[in-house]
Amino acid sequence: MARIRNVFEIIELYGHDENFVPHVSEEFTPTAAPAGSRQKIDILAERIQRGMPLWHPEDTTDTADLIAAGNSA
Repeated sequence: MARIRNVFEIIELYGHDENFVPHVSEEFTPTAAPAGSRQKIDILAERIQRGMPLWHPEDTTDTADLIAAGNSA
């Protein structure tokens, strides 16, 4: 049987994600991308596609840049 690469494949196979265990490797590194930014969303999407956990415990949680950008409009 082929290795399950991400949560989408396990849902397709079993109809749920209860059996999915994210893969952690040295490529699973934290990001300084601000929460909610396009860059952060792209990083999260890549993590999911690669079968990694969505959140890294050392990801930044700073939203100051996004709040400032929203107030300047």
